[in-house]
Amino acid sequence: MSLIELIDLPAYGDSRGQLVALESGKNVPFEFKRVYYIFDTAQGVARGFHAHKNLKQVLVCVSGRCRVILDDGRKREEVWLDNPRQGLLVCDMVWRELHDLSEGCVLLVLADEYYYENDYIRNYDDFLGSLAWKP
Repeated sequence: MSLIELIDLPAYGDSRGQLVALESGKNVPFEFKRVYYIFDTAQGVARGFHAHKNLKQVLVCVSGRCRVILDDGRKREEVWLDNPRQGLLVCDMVWRELHDLSEGCVLLVLADEYYYENDYIRNYDDFLGSLAWKP
């Protein structure tokens, strides 16, 4: 089973432009409680480098592009996000890294819980050690 699960986000528009509506429990497969976005990332800077114990997220690159690496301790996969009509579902206990954020990249993140620092695993070895099975 792939770690990469892309969600198609329908766009509506006409000659004036396009609109994508993100709706809890509809085109986003959970009720979201927190929305934030990452922007103005300096060239060559990578982000992420953590996992969440109990958090689901959908990542949408609304402008520009970035490369996302997902790792569940057994396999490591990557995907480019460069389409505002697609979201990437990231489940709990998946290590995530964001690389190659382009100039003008804006990455929107929808989360199913509020910010809670104790939910983060910020060290990769600790992440591997916290898995129910050992790689």
